[in-house]
Amino acid sequence: MQELLAIIAKGLVDSPESVSVDADEPREDGTIVYHIHVAESDMGRVIGKQGRIAKAIRTIARSAAIRSDEKIMVEID
Repeated sequence: MQELLAIIAKGLVDSPESVSVDADEPREDGTIVYHIHVAESDMGRVIGKQGRIAKAIRTIARSAAIRSDEKIMVEID
């Protein structure tokens, strides 16, 4: 899942070398939180107008997680 999120984010930003994806330990309910870190200048490109790109990234990640029977959340830092 981390690779998928990294590939998506690197395709959107101007400086792909600054993209990193971290995962937290699973919560009590089994949800894993993934954090996408990008450069400050690329935040707008990853979030998009009214959060549309961020919402699309979360949708793709949730769809992939369902295939592997996981619960996830994606945060953009």
